[in-house]
Amino acid sequence: MSGMTTGPETLGALTDETVVDSNSTKAKAISGKSPMRIALGRLLKDKIAVLCAIIAFSFILIAVLAGVITDLFNVSLAANRPSELLSFTTGLPKTGPPNNGFDPAHPFGLAPRTADDNLAYWVYGCRTSLIIAGGATLVAASVGIVTGLVAGFLGGAVDRVLSFLIDLFLTVPFLLAALALAPIINERFATDPNYFTIQRWTLIAVLAGFGWMGVARLIRGEVLSLREREFVQAARVLGMPTSRILIKELMPNLAAPIVVSVSLMLPAFVAAEAGLAFLGIGVTSGASWGQTITKAVPFFDNYPLFLYLPMIGITLLVLSLNLLGDAIRDALDPKTRR
Repeated sequence: MSGMTTGPETLGALTDETVVDSNSTKAKAISGKSPMRIALGRLLKDKIAVLCAIIAFSFILIAVLAGVITDLFNVSLAANRPSELLSFTTGLPKTGPPNNGFDPAHPFGLAPRTADDNLAYWVYGCRTSLIIAGGATLVAASVGIVTGLVAGFLGGAVDRVLSFLIDLFLTVPFLLAALALAPIINERFATDPNYFTIQRWTLIAVLAGFGWMGVARLIRGEVLSLREREFVQAARVLGMPTSRILIKELMPNLAAPIVVSVSLMLPAFVAAEAGLAFLGIGVTSGASWGQTITKAVPFFDNYPLFLYLPMIGITLLVLSLNLLGDAIRDALDPKTRR
């Protein structure tokens, strides 16, 4: 033992991180690249993430091209005449499933009792879900980012007031608030010709109003640590305006948590919109996956396809967005080895 010499321990020897030689091929491959480009490269190597991105983009295309798709298959949201296409005794369609084979005129079949075309309601239900979830995500993220930035950077009384508002909103049950607002809106605007549009905007406001707090708390915590960094202190010494510090100095360093928050918020709002519509307090007029599920439940024993179609749409969209959000989070985290 006396003949052995020990050198000073380095920080790298005490961690489980693999030390990358600066002259190695891996180090040269990432040299000169921004963190976002490195994260994008890692994301493109994840086969599951690429598959989920393709599925999510396909749903977006379906939502955008809903009118083109319905015109292509010559279907529409307008109800057909039930006396001609439905059985008088059972209310089930005379053509297509569940009692007949595939009907090219109605590829997804017809709805019992109403003879609504399931394909038309499916594609427009996809549009409704993505419009509401996307709008709520945009509003909630914007409010949360601004609130977190201001609270974390200014501190003091401003931080205490905004933190109190965040905690106050967190104490209000989301479902209880939605149950209270729905009857008011239904009674106030039930006869309005733009009732469907009013419902969508109201639902966006409700979802965003109870979804911005998590983003605000995350951004506030990040800003509290960033505001003491050297580049922020240097900007203050140079007399840079507060708005410029927030936008030019802090926002680029908050890109990763913002992207992760938005990617995980969107599928949550998709599921919430469908759940509220199923309970009858979301979109109750027009096409909605949740409303289709409500109508399909009584016919599940005889016509399971009627229920499976919206369930498959919701499951695929939410699952792909969730897995894509997890992949984005892993890609932006330099410590992950996934």
